[in-house]
Amino acid sequence: MKTKSKGFWEKLKSPSARYSVLTLLGLGFIGGIAVLSGFLGELHASAQESFCISCHEMEENVYMEYKNTAHFSNKSGVRATCADCHLARDLGPKLARKTVAARELFNKIKGTIDTREKFLDHRLTMATRVWKEMKANDSRECRSCHDAQAMDYYKQSRRARLAHIRGDNEKLTCIDCHKGIAHLLPDMTGIDPSAVIGNRP
Repeated sequence: MKTKSKGFWEKLKSPSARYSVLTLLGLGFIGGIAVLSGFLGELHASAQESFCISCHEMEENVYMEYKNTAHFSNKSGVRATCADCHLARDLGPKLARKTVAARELFNKIKGTIDTREKFLDHRLTMATRVWKEMKANDSRECRSCHDAQAMDYYKQSRRARLAHIRGDNEKLTCIDCHKGIAHLLPDMTGIDPSAVIGNRP
């Protein structure tokens, strides 16, 4: 004779092989929290400057250049690190960028830029890729620190003021004018900069 189907709470309390469903759900919840915490911890650790320059390609090339810029040392003492410029703050875009970074790991294994000569040979390709990403997202990472609405143009130099006003009027984004702000520009001999990523060299 068939028994009546058990109620929802009864099912949660009843054993499934060795443990009740409620116990298994509790363990699953705790395990999920542990995995999520580990994942977010790794995400945070891989956004640190020490991680970025753990590859000699980065430490010996772009990091050395960045150390000579206002993003590294300035009168206000505010420093923009690698992640501030190259990694979104919001989780969705951050995960998307981390996924794309798998290509960089592949090139690390392949030795694409493991010498200064190779780095310089690939510099335009790498720079163009970053410029295009920044153009597409309206210089999102720049804007996480620099808010155009908060700028007092009349406290800027005349040249900067006119450039920013022109940029506003022409709907330019930061990277249209500020290429090479933290790293040296690639050799662009014979290349029209506007053809590479946009409106301004």
